[in-house]
Amino acid sequence: MTVPVQETLPLLLCLCRSPEDDWKIVPAYLEAFRRRGYEVLCVGGDIPLDTPIDDIFRNCPRLPVAVLHFVTALPLLPDGLAQCGVPTVCFHPDTYAFTDRRLRWSFLFDHAAVFHPGYETLFQKGGHPGAFLLPYAVRREHFDLPEIDRVFEIGWVGQSSGPIYQRRARLLPLLAQSFWTNEWRKSYSLEEVAVVYRSSRIVVNIGRDDFPQDANMRVFEVLASGALLITSLPTELSKLGFQDGVHFVGYSNDEEIIPLVRSFLRRESDRVRIANAGRAKVLQEHTYDERISTLLSRLEQYSGRKPAPARGWSEARARLAALDFFVGHQVMDCALRQYLSLCGRDFRGTWEGGWLLARGFAKRVAHAFAMARKNSVRAARRMRQDEKGTCQEPPN
Repeated sequence: MTVPVQETLPLLLCLCRSPEDDWKIVPAYLEAFRRRGYEVLCVGGDIPLDTPIDDIFRNCPRLPVAVLHFVTALPLLPDGLAQCGVPTVCFHPDTYAFTDRRLRWSFLFDHAAVFHPGYETLFQKGGHPGAFLLPYAVRREHFDLPEIDRVFEIGWVGQSSGPIYQRRARLLPLLAQSFWTNEWRKSYSLEEVAVVYRSSRIVVNIGRDDFPQDANMRVFEVLASGALLITSLPTELSKLGFQDGVHFVGYSNDEEIIPLVRSFLRRESDRVRIANAGRAKVLQEHTYDERISTLLSRLEQYSGRKPAPARGWSEARARLAALDFFVGHQVMDCALRQYLSLCGRDFRGTWEGGWLLARGFAKRVAHAFAMARKNSVRAARRMRQDEKGTCQEPPN
């Protein structure tokens, strides 16, 4: 009797210690790859952030078919990555932030996935032929579910404090006073986010003050939930094939928001029609399964060709890009090692690397002083409060 041989699954190496390094995007991608029949291996262990890529490969059960680099809390950038023998892919959510540095770092990778329309062209014009658009997506299993009661007139999930969210901080209390909503100051898990949106008739998107057109993960989740999305114009959604009045409703200024919400709460048939159209489009075109189909098709199209610009660079120039990555993430021990490896090999690289290193250490010192001052102010405030309490006259 012949026992059938089980075919070995293709291996993907993810440069993170575990999916929990990024609780939103990474687990969703890894689950989608596994559903497609790939084995996904995270680096794991307490290894240096600049461990040589060949050492990582030696600990893999077999050579991976691709290396994936996500933006996580773990700024891992293996040494020698730009010359490794398999295709490499980096992912850039929030591409509008630190765009120039993201572009420099992406030169070390064969393919650069940007999450915002237009930035793939910017990266390509900037010198990376492997840049392509791969927007945010949703987990189908959280939203492709039977309808539940929509008990909230409007729903909201998201951060509302900080210098880039001043519009949110101003508008959210007004919305909460005007309409029945969920506990909008509360933090929610991914599963709870889906439940809030599926329980809401309308969700108003109020983007970042510095990038209000953002088609972030939340707008895709709102659309997938079947709630009506009301968002500011212009919006990146328009560049992704969504239409105002067909898949979502747009507003041009903040004064329009409350009247729009009231109008669509009354116009239930219009609200449901637009919300269902948006939901159908997202579940058909913007799930993580669709995203990995795009990525895998791209890798197949390149058929082993590796277009990372750094593959044609000198070692000193590649190390300079890695040094900039570690300085940008304030991993100064790794940045120093990169500098010592390139120092003296290239005059320009030595000078630029020294400047980057000095700037990184200066930023660390400035941060330490700022934290010390902040702690000092807190301690003085507590001391004054304690003294005030001690000096109070006893009650009669």
